[in-house]
Amino acid sequence: MGTLLLVHAHPDDEAISTGGVMMKARAHGQRVVLVTATRGEVGEIYNMDEAASRPRLGEIRAAELKAAGEILGVDRQEFLGYRDSGMVDTADNKDPRSFHQAPLEEAAARLAVFMREERPDVVVTYGEDGVYGHPDHIKAHFVTNAALDVIEREGLPVKKLYYTAIPRSMMEEFMKQMPEEARQAQNPNMRIAGTPDELITTRVDVHDYVERKRDAFRAHLSQNDPNSWFATMASQIYELAFGTEYYQLARGKPGADLPEPDLFVGIS
Repeated sequence: MGTLLLVHAHPDDEAISTGGVMMKARAHGQRVVLVTATRGEVGEIYNMDEAASRPRLGEIRAAELKAAGEILGVDRQEFLGYRDSGMVDTADNKDPRSFHQAPLEEAAARLAVFMREERPDVVVTYGEDGVYGHPDHIKAHFVTNAALDVIEREGLPVKKLYYTAIPRSMMEEFMKQMPEEARQAQNPNMRIAGTPDELITTRVDVHDYVERKRDAFRAHLSQNDPNSWFATMASQIYELAFGTEYYQLARGKPGADLPEPDLFVGIS
């Protein structure tokens, strides 16, 4: 039995970008381990009272993550224990408890503990741009690589490291199709450029899991804007948009001709 270990920044990040490969891995007998850096204390709040929920949002989102993890087939779920960093130049971003402010070696040491215990075959996190520039996503990239360096020096290298990816050509086409009001509402600091198409090494068909993947995101109730284009997207459109997950192989060797069809291909 192989092990898939994923490093995400906040509760809900796991569902959309990697929910399909998580469920597919579990369905094929692999162990699924999810490590989340923060409890998402700074996230926006929907579907519940802001004043009552904000002081305990970390607790709320941890419970939502547990529910989502049950849908996704997570065998083990852990937190690194840092606070949500919020966006650049905010007070939350400068908070010494935040993931962004955590010393790299310290955070990597915390993650390396789980890697030693689990001995994963495949690790997944974000590329250097953090997908859309969020400080916690970027930090997860560097912490994951630093932790992998630690365990590799100890003689425990993983077989593959992947970064989540959205092909740039697909992102450009998606932006053309997005409703004008949705484009206008986008935060200019959170634009997704996408990964250059030539860097995409792996395309995983997750159509069999796409509805459960959507259910997992719905489990993050506090993060679901009921009026957003994402929440109201028709099932057929959702399946087209999220029925394939894309990855960039960053460490290790491809297990098949590119694009690989699965993260575990070539791993015996």
